[in-house]
Amino acid sequence: MFCHRLLLACLVLFITAFASAQQPLNTDWPNYGNDPGGMRFSSLSQINRENVSKLAVAWIVHTGDVSDGSHDRRRSGFEATPIFVDGTLFFSTGFNRVIALDPESGKQKWAYDPKIDLTLEYGDGLINRGVSTWLDDKSSSGQPCQRRIYEATLDARLISVDAATGKPCLDFGEYGQINLRDVPGYRAGWYHMTSPPAIIDNLVIVGSAIDDNGRAAMPSGVVRAFDVRTGVQRWSWDPIPLTETTTDGKKERQIGAANAWSVMAVDQQRDLVFVPTGSASPDYFGGLRPGDNKWADSIVALRAKTGELVWGFQLVHHDLWDYDSAAPPLLTTLQHDGKSAPVVVQGNKAGFVFVLDRDTGKPVFPIEERPVPKSDVPGEAASPTQPFPLAPPPLVPQHASVDDAWGPTPSDREYCRKVFGSLRNEGIYTPPSLQGSLDVPGNLGGMTWSGYAFDPQHSLLITNTNNLFAKIKLIPRRDFWRVEARTEKGEYTEQAGTPYGLFRRFIQSPSDLPCNAPPWGSLIAVDLNEGKIRWKVALGSMQDFGKKQPPIPPGSLTLGGPIVTASGLVFIGGTFDPYLRAFDVQTGNELWKGKLPNSGHATPMTFMKNGKQYVVIAAGGHDKISEEQPSDELVAFTLP
Repeated sequence: MFCHRLLLACLVLFITAFASAQQPLNTDWPNYGNDPGGMRFSSLSQINRENVSKLAVAWIVHTGDVSDGSHDRRRSGFEATPIFVDGTLFFSTGFNRVIALDPESGKQKWAYDPKIDLTLEYGDGLINRGVSTWLDDKSSSGQPCQRRIYEATLDARLISVDAATGKPCLDFGEYGQINLRDVPGYRAGWYHMTSPPAIIDNLVIVGSAIDDNGRAAMPSGVVRAFDVRTGVQRWSWDPIPLTETTTDGKKERQIGAANAWSVMAVDQQRDLVFVPTGSASPDYFGGLRPGDNKWADSIVALRAKTGELVWGFQLVHHDLWDYDSAAPPLLTTLQHDGKSAPVVVQGNKAGFVFVLDRDTGKPVFPIEERPVPKSDVPGEAASPTQPFPLAPPPLVPQHASVDDAWGPTPSDREYCRKVFGSLRNEGIYTPPSLQGSLDVPGNLGGMTWSGYAFDPQHSLLITNTNNLFAKIKLIPRRDFWRVEARTEKGEYTEQAGTPYGLFRRFIQSPSDLPCNAPPWGSLIAVDLNEGKIRWKVALGSMQDFGKKQPPIPPGSLTLGGPIVTASGLVFIGGTFDPYLRAFDVQTGNELWKGKLPNSGHATPMTFMKNGKQYVVIAAGGHDKISEEQPSDELVAFTLP
């Protein structure tokens, strides 16, 4: 009897293993976040804990699209995440060129150039984070534009090209493109696109990036859906009500932005598009936009077929800190209270993770409205409360005292103590003030556009965070242009149409390093079934940032997100030091790092071709980090 039971058990194990082995792997990476819900999880496991240390460069491609900020151009960055379908890699450059590569050699198949104006003052610099694709199942194989590649450009166009040839799909709009500039308050450069469109129900859906701290009357943050074949607009949705004022006989918006500049997620089964929105204009003074400003700083679910608002949840009321919902939403299913729970996960720059029911928007973990500091700026009425999730806990510090000031030398620390002590400081949501306020965290997060990945095997959300403090100060309009009001180095923004200009900067000591203690960037694993942090490690290094520094602890500001594979690996670049790293998803142990030709401020991706797994990342530096030289390399790693 024992032998029969043993034989039966072995037979069951064999059949299970055989069946598992016969299931086809998803070797592609067809969306920015791999699946339409943006989990950034790959079922590939050829590269694993045991052999990841052997990863080596397979190829490096130079796009040629790089600008150092001279010749009347903005600086460029290279933040694109390629997609992989039909045996080809597709990606965009900071100049909005779309390029198709052979995935094994890196050899270019074609390139399409929409010829954008490189001299315009795009607020995000010369960057684009990727393209999207759609397969026409009604078109026969070999027909032009059976598979299409879509890109939203910096100069506000939506482009459709044939994936096979790179030629424009002439049935889409006018000669393969449509104009996205017909929005209230449009101005070239202020209104642009940096993220890949969303695709669902034969619709291509786009938001926009808006320079939202320059003035009160900014363009509309409208989200629009277009027919994937013809480019005909099907619907539009505006996150905030239209408020108009008369100026010289002309009507213009008194409040704008609240735009969806990050990546959207879609749920085909539920016919839902999940849209993360940013702050209303201007960012740091809300006297002309009283109330909560819904649906700015929110995650909203729209009916894909109609654009109708199904539900919305506001993460920040009456934003005065530029705490955008910058990270893409992530769709997954959890086990909560003994039940299977389809959820949308939305993090923000404040460092909070909101876990919401996908159908209703109701919190899965409790969220409470807590009193927050009042504004003392004439004409401003800050929200009396803000939403605080009870789980998971905040992923970054949200309070600081003078004793928390840090520096690599005693003189640096003393300088930082004096700066902290001079500022209004009541913890997170301390409003901007005329004396200057300590912003903890600053507007680089928390979680920014880098976003997060989800490991469904362990229910772990993997995210990188920034821990940088900032000073924000409002300057009365009568003083804003005076020399004596501009004695500090930093960013001065007019906030035209309001009583106050803005000064902001990340607080650095004379060493150029941040005034708060490292790590300035971390990689964190959150158990979303239980709402608990499982592990947290410093990510990267800022050694010799700005100048030669004494030895400093690890942890770098991070711009570029993680992916997870079925073999239990987390891949991430994003740091000041130029490496792509691999971590153990269960422990946070760093298993490997591969040298990049430049900092990789992009999210990597992985795919398999002819039985070989590759990991690819853009390594082009960052357009706003002056210590980094912009570059143009796309780098692929594989096992020897």
